[in-house]
Amino acid sequence: MGPIWIGIDDTDSPHGGCTTWVLTELLDEAGSCGVDLIGEPRLVRLNPNIPWKTRGNAALAARFGAGRGRRRQVGELAGRPVWSYERAGPLSPDVRDRWSERAWERVLRSSRDDPGTDPVLIVTERTLPAELYWNAVRDVVEPSTVLERLRREGATVRTRGDPRGAVGAAAAVAWPGVRRTWELIAYREPERVGRKREVDASSVRAASRRHPDLFLCDDPRTRRLLVAPHTPCPILFGLRGTRPQAPLAARREVRSEPVDRWLLFRTNQGTGDHLVPRAASALTEFLSAIVTGSVRELPRVDRGGHVQFTIIDRDGGPLRCVAFEPTKTLPRVARSLRPGDDVRVWGSHGRDRTLRLEGIEILRTAGRHEPPRPPRCSTCRIAASSLGQGRGYRCARCRRRWPPEAAVARPRAPEFSRGVYHPTPSARRHLAPLGPEP
Repeated sequence: MGPIWIGIDDTDSPHGGCTTWVLTELLDEAGSCGVDLIGEPRLVRLNPNIPWKTRGNAALAARFGAGRGRRRQVGELAGRPVWSYERAGPLSPDVRDRWSERAWERVLRSSRDDPGTDPVLIVTERTLPAELYWNAVRDVVEPSTVLERLRREGATVRTRGDPRGAVGAAAAVAWPGVRRTWELIAYREPERVGRKREVDASSVRAASRRHPDLFLCDDPRTRRLLVAPHTPCPILFGLRGTRPQAPLAARREVRSEPVDRWLLFRTNQGTGDHLVPRAASALTEFLSAIVTGSVRELPRVDRGGHVQFTIIDRDGGPLRCVAFEPTKTLPRVARSLRPGDDVRVWGSHGRDRTLRLEGIEILRTAGRHEPPRPPRCSTCRIAASSLGQGRGYRCARCRRRWPPEAAVARPRAPEFSRGVYHPTPSARRHLAPLGPEP
């Protein structure tokens, strides 16, 4: 029998745990079962708007078989290297069955025992259809439809409780991975979980400068360190890069408390895969979208610094947009918009039928003018004085008069020119696109 894919999801809770850590436990189990990791483990983010997610809405997958060809180190567990092989030989039916059973037992032992934590594991020899990924990252998916598709594909599904996690586990296996980034995650020693993390910020910033392929390491505006979470999970820090070499090298340069284990994941973070062009009228709750239109009215600044404005898309549909204050850049851009400006916006649609902005592109700005100024007397070289609203102007020296329409309106450059504007780094989502456009 050939190599197999394993996908897992729903092993953590808001109170702790981490599905990426559970995958490191599976890699530890794989060694004792005589199976090898083929390729890179996957960390796949799903639709970020789903209300029943835990934290980052990520699922995990990895391929296992009898390693062949070149190998490279992608992690370390219990002081031993984790090797990734480029090719896979077949597994005997006995090894496959034993590994699948022990993997499920390890998932159960490693998952949180909290209400609402319902671990799922799927096993399949075949790469699953890519639509299972695209549906899960861009839409709202019923678990029953995924379970039926997995049955037709011949996959084995193991569940404890609600099978909703099958949606994410299947998506992680089905992810085509055309657009990808990498994240190296270092984990804490078990006895330190729950205590304050010790990660030296200056060493992280220095590593970021030395390795320009790293991204979202810190936020210069807020001085917030972005590699270390603030939740009671086993992660110590995560280094994200557009190429795998950068986080692998930077790991050795970050000063921190002792690292218990680490693993490099291939991810869909920073790809913008959750975004798809939609008409305003087609937006329903929990979807993300890219919408192009014209600003209809002056923006409104709400309490707390949030800014709302409405655009009319190309089909004539209105869409209310909001730029939240923590995104820093976006409220400033939103405040500068004027009726008639053409923009492209992207973000998430909640139950309140408002697009919560993740980015703004100014395509074209309508004309802007300074407030009208009185005409200048050509004889006396001074500005005329207003005689009152609608009454025109008069030179204070020579008493020459001008009608109201003689006021001079001068064009003014917009505060923000054409271009793409993203939130400050600490307010960016995992899936938010890294490039100039989504």
